[in-house]
This record gives sequence, C-alpha cells and structure tokens, in this order.
Amino acid sequence: MTDLSPLSLAAAIVDAHRAHFGAPAPTPTPTPTPAPTAFTSDASVYRAAKAACAALGFIDIDAECLARAWQAQTARTGAFDARAWPDAPIDFGLRAFPPAERADAFAPCPERLGLYAVLPDADWVGRMARSGVPTVQLRFKSSDTQAIAREVQAAVDAVRGTPALLFINDHWQAAIEAQAYGVHLGQEDLDALGAHDVQRLRAAGLRLGVSTHGYAEMVRADAVSPSYIAMGAVYPTTLKRMATAPQGVARLAAYARLLRGYPQVAIGGIDAARMPEVLATGVGSVAVVRALIAADDPPAKAAALIAGMQLHPIESAP
Repeated sequence: MTDLSPLSLAAAIVDAHRAHFGAPAPTPTPTPTPAPTAFTSDASVYRAAKAACAALGFIDIDAECLARAWQAQTARTGAFDARAWPDAPIDFGLRAFPPAERADAFAPCPERLGLYAVLPDADWVGRMARSGVPTVQLRFKSSDTQAIAREVQAAVDAVRGTPALLFINDHWQAAIEAQAYGVHLGQEDLDALGAHDVQRLRAAGLRLGVSTHGYAEMVRADAVSPSYIAMGAVYPTTLKRMATAPQGVARLAAYARLLRGYPQVAIGGIDAARMPEVLATGVGSVAVVRALIAADDPPAKAAALIAGMQLHPIESAP
C-alpha cells in the first residue's frame, strides 16, 4: 500500500525539488515515488508541504504560504503530485490575473522595464537618464521634508526630455506633488499606508512598484494590484541588511512563473556576469545599484549593461 503519511509526502516533495532549490535540512526518511496520488487528505498535504518547504530552506511564513498553495492545488486537481511545484495564482489566493485588468489596478508600466538604476540623488538620476538607462529610481535618504521635496522635484526635472521612467523610493507624497512617473515602496512602507493613502496614490495616476522577498510578501503586494513587483535579493548584497537570505535564481524563476501577469524586477547583487541567468528566469527588468555607482565610468558601465541585456534577451517564464 502507498504510504500517504505527511512524513512520506514531505520526503517525496523534498526528493523531487532538492536538486533545484537545495535542502539545508535533512530529507525526511521515507522515500516514496513522487507519482501523482489521488485521495490524499488536505490536512496531510498541508503538513507535508510545510515540512518539506522548511527543509528546502524557506522561512516559516513562506513555507506556510506554500503549504496552503499545495493544499489548494491538490484539491483543485484532485491529486497530490510531489513534482508539481505550485505556480498558479489561484492556489495562492491571488486575485484575478492579469492584474492590470482589475478595476483597482494602479496605472500600468511597461512589461519590460529593462535596466533599472537605483540612485542616491537627483544628479545621479539625471546622469543615468542622459546615458540611456530606461528606468531610474531616486533612493534619497533624509528625514528633512523640505530637502526631500527639493530632491524629488530636481529628479523629476532631471529626467525631463529623456525617455527615462522615474520612480521615487518611499517619498510618495513628494512624488505626487512633483508629478513623478511612479513610486517604489518596501513592505514596511506599504503596510504603513492606510486605505485612503493607497487610493490617493492610485487616483494621482502614479505607477506603484513594491519590493518583495518571498511568497508571503508577494501575496501581500498583490492585494493592492501594483504596477510592478520587485523580487530579491537574488544574490548577497552589502548595500543593506536583509531579513531573508539571498533568494537565488531557482526561487526567482519560481516567483516569475507565479507572477507572470506582472512586470517583474529582479534586484540584489546582480552584475554583468550574472545577468544572463537572471534574464533566463523570465523577469523583464534587472535593478542595479553598486554596479553603477561604484563604477569608474558609470555612463560606459550603463551602456555595457544595456548591451548585455540586449545580447541575452529576456526569456519567457517557463
């Protein structure tokens, strides 16, 4: 008789995906065949998937999110399949796809934002916009409201006359006042917004990008139907302390499959050498920080990165 215990199902999941994601924890002992198994209880699938995803290195909130998705996938298809990593939006409780067609969707942005430069001030923004970088973000750190307003306005002025799309990190009120193209918010910034604030941003016509670091945060971001979703950090980065370990390209590819209705931005430790494997996941944009601002010749570096993206065209998510 086939063993349908949570431990055996968990072992099947880990065995099917260990080589892809890696497994820092030991594989559960039983090793059943991973063929689809009908009549598996929802509770068994949930417990098995949560244990397996934890063994594969996913943090608890993401293992929980995946467990519920695997449970929903099994109920929807009528069979448990250890090989079938969940990637259907409906199984994660996401709203109708494509998101841009929702009544409350933020204004759309291009599906492929290309090279996305994250920059510290308006001077850098203008310099990179004039160098042909298609998407730029002002990440200006200050608690001085007037200084923020001046820098945001200067960044908006700096991209005028160029085709560059400008996103303002965090300072959404100033972005509205300056009529910027869009804003980018982290999870904490998003959580701090009330329903009225979200509606104000949407009504102003600004595009909204949201940072995510795993499945649970992607579900949270989808609730507001943003213009794009950023995913990272893909590789180790020294620019900021991250609450989660580097995601890696295997997870990035899985995220890209789930979010294939959104424009997607990969960020974190990406350089020219890593660009091909990142683009192979299907993401439509690659964000860079240190790769530009630490370069000896930033305009030349930007041109080389743009050429590299054209040399290795973005692939559709499998």
